[in-house]
Amino acid sequence: MNETRASSLSGIPIAVLFVLLFLGCAALFVWGASHNMIPAIVVAVIVFAVVAFLCRGFFQVQPNQGVVMLLFGRYAGTARETGLRCTNPFYSKRAVSLRVRNFESSRLKVNDADGNPIEIAAVIVWQVVDTAEAVFQVDDYENYVHIQSESALRQMAQNYPYDSHEDGKPSLRSHGDEITRHLCEQIQERLGKAGVEVLEARISHLAYAQEIAQAMLQRQQAGAIIAARTRIVEGAVSMVQMALAQLSEQHIVELDEERRAAMVSNLLVVLCGERGTQPVLNTGTLYQ
Repeated sequence: MNETRASSLSGIPIAVLFVLLFLGCAALFVWGASHNMIPAIVVAVIVFAVVAFLCRGFFQVQPNQGVVMLLFGRYAGTARETGLRCTNPFYSKRAVSLRVRNFESSRLKVNDADGNPIEIAAVIVWQVVDTAEAVFQVDDYENYVHIQSESALRQMAQNYPYDSHEDGKPSLRSHGDEITRHLCEQIQERLGKAGVEVLEARISHLAYAQEIAQAMLQRQQAGAIIAARTRIVEGAVSMVQMALAQLSEQHIVELDEERRAAMVSNLLVVLCGERGTQPVLNTGTLYQ
């Protein structure tokens, strides 16, 4: 069921007309009572009752709001024109907000793709775009948005690892844009049938569960140390190669294989050592 436009009229001119009819009915009733004119009194009462019943057709539409109308259980359309409106008095009406809304999910405890328990929460920004689907396709569209959003967040978290240990592999912590796009698509797929559009969905909380948080912190620290030492070694080897190449090209000194190995060893110790090196002065020859 898709939204259709309901027929309604501007309420202010009709309200003015009804006020004039009420005044005319009052004047007719007074005139009939003073002249003992029963037909005039009856007409005044009937017209007053009809106009009073027609007043049930008045309703207000606020900005960014839609009013869903039903006629004896049948959908009759949605009015989005703002201001005072007037329609069929037999219509039953229900206002639906079209404003942008957001909510933060509860912190869910799930297992990521590697089986590690994590805590995750997200902020979802959404709005109703089809009032008919929001009202008639689901029982309570606001509760439906909350439950389905958390379900999509839980499923998405199970498809990615918390932290990637392979270059290029997406993870919850390192690939925010891809995760956000995937989460939006997952939530929109579930909420589309309820006439809801997801404007944005972002992770607001992400952490390892408390029972493994300390172990995972040590693992991250070890990984960071290994990565740092790898970079240091790569840089040191590059610098040693450059030093040997320049010494050879510029004929500064001729080194045999044994002295080249000693020089490489000394340079690597200096470049890769965690502490400052202590220089040792050789007062003899190169070979002593």
